[in-house]
Amino acid sequence: HFDFHPGKERDGMAKYIASNGRNGLFLNTKIRKPKPGTSPSDAANLAQAQIEEDLKALNVDYVDMLMLRDSPDCDVMQAQWVVLENALASGKTRSIGVINYCEGSLKCLLQTAKVKPALNYYLLHVGMGRDAHGLRTFCDENGIKTFAYGAVGEPGPNEDILNNPLLKKIGVAHKKSPEEVALRWVLQSGAAVSVRPTTNFGLGVSVCEEDDGGKCAIGLEKRAGVFGWSLSKKEMTLLDAMNGPDDNPTLFSSSGCPGAFVMPK
Repeated sequence: HFDFHPGKERDGMAKYIASNGRNGLFLNTKIRKPKPGTSPSDAANLAQAQIEEDLKALNVDYVDMLMLRDSPDCDVMQAQWVVLENALASGKTRSIGVINYCEGSLKCLLQTAKVKPALNYYLLHVGMGRDAHGLRTFCDENGIKTFAYGAVGEPGPNEDILNNPLLKKIGVAHKKSPEEVALRWVLQSGAAVSVRPTTNFGLGVSVCEEDDGGKCAIGLEKRAGVFGWSLSKKEMTLLDAMNGPDDNPTLFSSSGCPGAFVMPK
């Protein structure tokens, strides 16, 4: 599963596909967020143009998933979602999802959607609880899967998380790092989780350079250590109740969305 943005990340995927073929790759790309004030019709046209741009750049007939970012404008989200639904119907994508949608923005989308999002991709890490703002529950009730990013913080690893005594203690018991424990918690709570091959990234950017000396490959191998073991019921309960960094931003931008996740106390 390769989740990428238009630009350098996408260009790297195109280069790989040209040399090695697409076999076994799940291609997942994101629609750019339109500038503030963009009309719904113009936003829809931008989404359509990007889909064609992505397919041409990758030299493929379809991608496996298109994901739509949230917007302060409900009409913009609804107009762009129609474009994604049409792409699904025409075979240009196999599935469609959303990014950073709170309950309010999902309700906006579902008012007019013919196809529900397959998933909601949003920030979720240990210290936030399994169901901050009831978002997981709302998604589950509507058949929308949770896909988590920022399992150790965003835009980069949060030192408060990686140095948390509970994560360290559990990690020692399983011979795992605090990061692996944090990732395992997300997976075991029932969400899918994305990982970056490198921790040298800014918000929304994760690019491996060709001359990185194998650091990206090592990073992916390290994060694959989340499989093949499990946390106990007691450990999950302790991690569910763990407090995270104060004033943790949600990264939602839609009107009516909460500005920060409420931490368990």
